[in-house]
Amino acid sequence: MRLILASGSPRRRQLLTELGLAYEIRLREVDESFPPHLRRAEVAEYLARHKAEAYRPDLAPDELLLTADTIVCLDEQVLNKPADAAEARFMLGRLQGRTHQVYTGVCLLPGDGRPPVVFSDETTVYFQPLTAAEIAHYVAQYKPFDKAGAYGAQDWLGLVGIARLEGSYFNVMGLPTHLVWPAVQGFLA
Repeated sequence: MRLILASGSPRRRQLLTELGLAYEIRLREVDESFPPHLRRAEVAEYLARHKAEAYRPDLAPDELLLTADTIVCLDEQVLNKPADAAEARFMLGRLQGRTHQVYTGVCLLPGDGRPPVVFSDETTVYFQPLTAAEIAHYVAQYKPFDKAGAYGAQDWLGLVGIARLEGSYFNVMGLPTHLVWPAVQGFLA
């Protein structure tokens, strides 16, 4: 089967490449809203599956689609991608000095009619206290508007702000590679 990545994320591309997987990229706009009753991992899995369903009609029988969605949760609130710099600074102000969870949902949808495989992973992130100046610098320099929770673990803010993680670092980057690898191999074998 040919692997199709339905994501514009350069981090997901990097991780799949580092896994040694050959893939093709397909992109389309998909609504990222979710039912309000869903919580945490349910949201990430719902969004990954929802994205995959948008591609289903165009999949060939020999194709395997991979979609993913990463969310940041502070307490029970989902922090999605910030709309602008003010919202990014607000989100980061709330995250600094606190612990939060990152969930990445993944959907593998084969084009041959087999049912999709959907799963997620959770990582707990401990953020150091940050100053308003550090947050403003990060938002101005790195423009994290395409990142859930307004930060990338691999960016400057991750280097200075993440004190420790419980779980997969790669999950925080946007793809739980330790779960994706065996799941993809199950389809490609």
